[in-house]
Amino acid sequence: MFKKILIANRGEIAVRIIRACREMEIETVAVYSEADRDALHVQLADQAVCIGPAAASESYLNMERLISATAATGAEAIHPGFGFLSENSKFVRMCQKCNIAFIGPSAEVIERMGNKSQARTTMMEAGVPVVPGTKEPVYKWEEGLKLAETIGYPVIVKASSGGGGKGMRVVTASEEFQKNFLSAQIESEKAFGDNTMYIEKYIERPRHIEVQILADQHGNVIQLGERDCSIQRRHQKMIEESPSSAINEEQRKKLGETAVRAAKAAEYENAGTIEFLLDKNGDFYFMEMNTRIQVEHPVTEMVTGLDLIKEQIAIAAGEPLSISQEEVTIQGHAIECRINAENPQKNFMPCPGRIEELYLPGGNGVRIDTALYGGYRIPANYDSMIAKVIVHARDRESAIRKMRSALGEVIVEGIDTNVDFQYEILSHPDYIEGNVTTFFIEENFA
Repeated sequence: MFKKILIANRGEIAVRIIRACREMEIETVAVYSEADRDALHVQLADQAVCIGPAAASESYLNMERLISATAATGAEAIHPGFGFLSENSKFVRMCQKCNIAFIGPSAEVIERMGNKSQARTTMMEAGVPVVPGTKEPVYKWEEGLKLAETIGYPVIVKASSGGGGKGMRVVTASEEFQKNFLSAQIESEKAFGDNTMYIEKYIERPRHIEVQILADQHGNVIQLGERDCSIQRRHQKMIEESPSSAINEEQRKKLGETAVRAAKAAEYENAGTIEFLLDKNGDFYFMEMNTRIQVEHPVTEMVTGLDLIKEQIAIAAGEPLSISQEEVTIQGHAIECRINAENPQKNFMPCPGRIEELYLPGGNGVRIDTALYGGYRIPANYDSMIAKVIVHARDRESAIRKMRSALGEVIVEGIDTNVDFQYEILSHPDYIEGNVTTFFIEENFA
C-alpha cells in the first residue's frame, strides 16, 4: 500500500480523498494555487505545495509542476479526483514515465473511452446497445448531412472529445444541419482542440441512467447499481439518486450485466461509470464512459456501504476488490443535491465571494461533502459547486422528505446559492412522482 499520495485537485473532492487516506493511514500532499492558499484541503493535508497562480492552466492543469511536487514530497501516487487532469492520457503517461502510480485507468483506456467514436465502436463490438449513429468520425458537414438523412431526424451532432454539453447541437431538419454542424465543430475546436465530430439519433425526452463499476488488476469487474441523473441544467447534473425509479428489477439486472460487459470490453481498471440513455419505451443505449470517480459517487456509497475512494486507492496499489458481485447489496434510497455558488434568478450567474455565515445540516442519514467554512472566500476562478448534500433513507419518498428537511436547514450568508431552487425541484409533483426526463428543468422552471 502507498505511504503517501498527492491529490491533484481542490475543493470538496480533495477533502474527500484526504479523509479516505487518513482512514487508510496514508499521508497526503495537497497542491494549491495562489487563490486557494486558505482552502480547507490545504489545511487538512499532511503537506501542501503551491503550484502556481490562480488560473487553472498555470496550476491544477500544469502537469510539470504536479509531477515536480510529487517528486519533491516523496509521494508514490497521484489521485486526480474529477475534472482537471483526471481523464488526461498525456498526464497518465508522464506519471508512468516518472514511476508514479496514477489512481485511475491506463492512458490507453482513457484514450479509447474518451474518444466517443472509438468508444462507440468498442461497445458495438462487445454487443452493448448504442444509439444508432455513425461508426467513423465525421469532419465535413456535407458528409454529415448525408449520414443524418440515413439515420433520420432528429439527430444530435457531438464533439468526439466533448463533455459538459460543449460541441453538441440537436438538428431537427436538413436545412438546419450545416449551421449546427459547423457551430458545434468550432466550439469543439476551441474547447478541446479537436474538430472530430460524430452524429447519432437524438433520443427525445430520455432519462440519464449510469452504472458505477469497479475493476481491479486481477480481472475482477463488478457493478454497484445505477444512479438516475436526469435532473440536469444545460447538460450539467444537479440532482442524482440511486436506485432509479424508472426501471424494474429485470431492466436493472440487464443494465448491470451490460455495464460489466462494457467495462470488460474496454479492459478497464479502477472506478468508472458507464452512462446510458433510457428512452420512453424502456430501452437503454450506451452514451459514454467516464474514466474517473464521479461527483455523484456518494449516492452509491450510501446505498452500498462501500468507500469508492478507498477502493480506487487499493486497486491502484494492486490489491483485489474488497467485495464480490454476490456480496453487493443495495439498501434503501439515496439522493444528492449539488449546491452551487450561483443565482438561479439571474440565469445561474456564478456568485463567488466571502462566506459570512455558515450552517450545514446533519443528523441520521445526512452527509455533507464540502470544503466550505465560515470566513472562507470562494474564488472566481473555478467551478461554482461548493457543496453536496446527500441523504439516505429506507425508500425514495422518505429520502425526498429528508432532503427537503436538510436543505431547509442550510444557511450560507454572503453569496447566492441554488439551495432554494433545489428545494423547489424536490417539491415539484412530477419529481415526487418520478416523472422526469433530462428536460425536466427547462420544461418546468424556464
